Amino acid sequence: MITPLPLQPHDDDGPVFQEPWEAQAFALSVELSRRGLFSWPEWTEAFSVEIKVAQAAGDPDLGDTYYEHWARALEKLIASKGGIDEAAVSERAEAWRRAYLNTPHGKPIDLSAGLNKPGSH
Repeated sequence: MITPLPLQPHDDDGPVFQEPWEAQAFALSVELSRRGLFSWPEWTEAFSVEIKVAQAAGDPDLGDTYYEHWARALEKLIASKGGIDEAAVSERAEAWRRAYLNTPHGKPIDLSAGLNKPGSH
């Protein structure tokens, strides 16, 4: 069993993920730390800062936005370590936004539906 972090949504079996991307973001953070891109104390600091920023902006911190903060902290930490630049992250996020807007309800999101379509929504 994986021991959940403080405030991380969990049940008796360990961390709970509401969506597959949350588990992927969690696993990516663990793997990037394991590979030495950043230390776990660096990760903890980046994540703590992101939560404080969200709380200051009015997030009630009920657990439903936990992995949104996780993902933002991960993006910023990767960018600060030179793993990817923020423009590339923004570009990919916009491609995903366009893809989900161009994917019929109930169908898997096809990222190609969002690529190279700057005017679509």
